[in-house]
Amino acid sequence: MAATFLARIKSDYPSLRFIQGRKFAFRPPRTVVIPSDDPEPLLLLHEMGHALSFHRDFKTEVGRLKMEVEAWEKARELCALYGVLTDEELIESELDTYRDWLHQKSRCPLCGLTRFQTPDGTFYCPKCDVS
Repeated sequence: MAATFLARIKSDYPSLRFIQGRKFAFRPPRTVVIPSDDPEPLLLLHEMGHALSFHRDFKTEVGRLKMEVEAWEKARELCALYGVLTDEELIESELDTYRDWLHQKSRCPLCGLTRFQTPDGTFYCPKCDVS
C-alpha cells in the first residue's frame, strides 16, 4: 500500500486519528493504531471498521466477537470503496483467534464443561457453580 493510500484515508476520514504503535488496534472512540506509515490495507480498514461502527466497549466475550464480525463487515464495504482485495482466509483466521479465545475462556478450569457468561461478564459453570 502506497503512502498515498494512507493519506487518502486520512483525508476521507478527518474525524479519525491515526497514530503509530506496535500493532494494529482501535482505541475508542476514534483512534486507529497502525504499525507503520505503510500499513497492510485490509487490517487498517478493519480497525477503521471499529471506529465507523461506533464500537466502544463490551461486557461479554460474545459481545467482543460480535464487534469483531461487525468491524470485518465494515472493512469489506471499505475494501469495495477503495479497491482493496479482501482476503477471506485472513478474515476467518483473525476471527478464529477470538472464537478460540472464547472457547478457551468459557471452559471451566475445574471440570472442563462449557461455562455461560452473564450480562455483567461473569462466567459460571452449570456443574461447579450450582448452589
